[in-house]
Order: sequence, then structure tokens, then C-alpha cells
Amino acid sequence: MIDGYLLRQVINKVGEIHFNSGDEVHTLGHLYESMLREMRDAAGDSGEFYTPRPLVRFIVAATNPKIGETVLDPACGTGGFLAEAFTYLEKQCRTVEHRRALQSASIFGGEAKPLPYLLCQMNLVLHGLEAPRIDPLNSLRHKIAGIGDAQRVDVIVTNPPFGGEEGSGIAGNFPADRRTAETALLFLQLIMRKLRRNPAGRAAVVVPHGTLFGDGVCAKIKRDLIEQFNLHTVIRLPEGVFEPYTPIPTNILFFDRTGPTREIWYYQVPPPEGRRKYTKTMPMKFEDFADCLKWWNNRRQGKNAWKVKPSDVLKFDKKGELLSSNLDIKNPRGDEEIEHLPPEQLVKRIRERESEIATLMAEVETLLVEA
Repeated sequence: MIDGYLLRQVINKVGEIHFNSGDEVHTLGHLYESMLREMRDAAGDSGEFYTPRPLVRFIVAATNPKIGETVLDPACGTGGFLAEAFTYLEKQCRTVEHRRALQSASIFGGEAKPLPYLLCQMNLVLHGLEAPRIDPLNSLRHKIAGIGDAQRVDVIVTNPPFGGEEGSGIAGNFPADRRTAETALLFLQLIMRKLRRNPAGRAAVVVPHGTLFGDGVCAKIKRDLIEQFNLHTVIRLPEGVFEPYTPIPTNILFFDRTGPTREIWYYQVPPPEGRRKYTKTMPMKFEDFADCLKWWNNRRQGKNAWKVKPSDVLKFDKKGELLSSNLDIKNPRGDEEIEHLPPEQLVKRIRERESEIATLMAEVETLLVEA
């Protein structure tokens, strides 16, 4: 805000708010929601796509945090996951000790950007958390090898930025053979490290579709996830969940520290009835997860659910070297899916098609001249 007089007027207005007044806090809540909508309209350029509330509610319900457990979102943005987790835990409070634990030792987050950080603080305060514990610096700044049991948590729910890149200083905090500039892959490694060992912690992480079939460092990280953790569920989301911010297809990885992985369940959330995808004007609703939540605790294979073995994902050569780690397992009973190829393969295919078209056009021109 450049205009100092305008800033002074804003400060004066905020100073007039009585935070012990229910009506005024309610009005402040409307102000917050307005700011959040405007911020979401401007989101996307830096790889940050704010998670729709129905998706947040589903993830928190599926991870089922318990009172007394610690919940972390290391890339919390405006605090959607943490606010939903707080509300979920608050319903479980039965004693003064429960309330004290919820207020002081349950909800933790990290957000490096100033505006989302401030909105996160406001979001949590308006939901009833008196003193939010949000780290205002980059959660990736610490040496991952230095994270010990004291820094680990019970539950992690998050949608880390995808498509973003980190500098070499941040990548240097990770093992030499697991270093990458891709923000989402660095956060995935951090989440794996931050999960409590005993009792076993659990996590739900939104990832772009490319993570499922990515190779190189991405393949090594997925091998770690399968061999050292229990990657028990992959939820495949329909197109348009993050419209209008990005058309990138997304999935949710659910895993815990009871590993190694014995089997991986897949559940494909179908698109809205009569439509191919969600849109800005017709977004996803929490009710769209009803069938998935029913299936969650009573798993059976069906049209939208199937399971695979780790050996179907991890492929090795005769020397035991990793060849591929492909989690992009298609639904064997569903309709044929659109194939999502890596950008370099898409470019190669386009050039091949252009070459074929050019050859055909040359043959047609030759025939026309001869005619």
C-alpha cells in the first residue's frame, strides 16, 4: 500500500474493532473471506493453487486426526487445512485438558510468503485458535538429515506448491542423490522425514499427475516412499478440481510409517454426472466424496477402485538397479483415460506428427503438379 494516508485510515478502522464482540468478529470474517477470494483470483503464477474447501474437508476426514495428536501443514498458505483440522479436533474436546492441548500443542504450519501468512493467522484466529503457531520462513530451509524425533508430528495434510522451483541453497539441504529444484518433490521428502516413527505418523499430500510417472530423482523418492513407508492409497481426482487456477490433473497420496508398502489401493473419483470435468462455475462439492468415504473403511475392488502390488510399480534390472517407478496405474475397469505424457514426450510426438503431415503435403503437391 503506497498511500500513507490510506494506510492510516485502515489502521484506525482496525483499531476500532472490538474483538470480544461476536458481531464485529463476524464482520471481520466476511472481510477475510473477501480478501481470500481476491487473493485466489490472483493465484497460480508461482505454482500456488489454493485448495478447494471440499477437497480439504475430505482429506482431513480421511486422515482422521485425534485429539492429542499434532497436525502440520508445512506449506499452509492461507491455512485451509489447519483451520479444518482445528474444527475437526474441536468436536472431540471433552475435557479442559483436551481444550488446552488443542490450543497449545496440536496445530502447526509454515508459510514463507507474507500475505498468505497473515491471512493464515487471521483464518485460524477466526476459527478459534487463540495463538496460531505458524513458521513465517521457508519450511525447506533446514537440513533434512538434522530433523529428529522432537521435530516429528503425527499427521501431515498439505498441498505443496507444484511447478515452482527452489534455489541451490535449498536443494543442498537434501541428500546428494535426491536433490532437485522441483518444489513439490522437496516437500514430499520433507513430509516423509517429518512423520513420527512411534506411534506411526500418517500423511495426505496433493501432488501433480506428473509425480506418478516421473523418473530420475522423482523415481528414487517414490522408491523410498514404497520401501520405507506404507503408501496405502492413491486417490485420483477428476479434471477441473483446481479450475480456474490450473488445469493440471492431481492426485492425493496417503501414506504412513507402518511400511514397507504391501499393496497400493487406487480410487478414482468420477467426474460430475453428465459432465467431463469440474469448472469455475460448477466446482467440486464435499458430497462428491461421499462414495469414496464409504469405501475408505470397507475397501473392495470395483468400477472406481483397484489395487496393485509394489512389484507392479517398481521395476529393476538384473543388477538390482531401479529402472522405473511408475504409480500411474490406469483403472482396469474404468473408461479409457486420457494419456498424460511428460512435456518432452509431447513435444517429440508433436514434431513427429508435423513431419508426417509435411511429408504427406509434399506428396499431395507432387500429385497435383503431375496431374
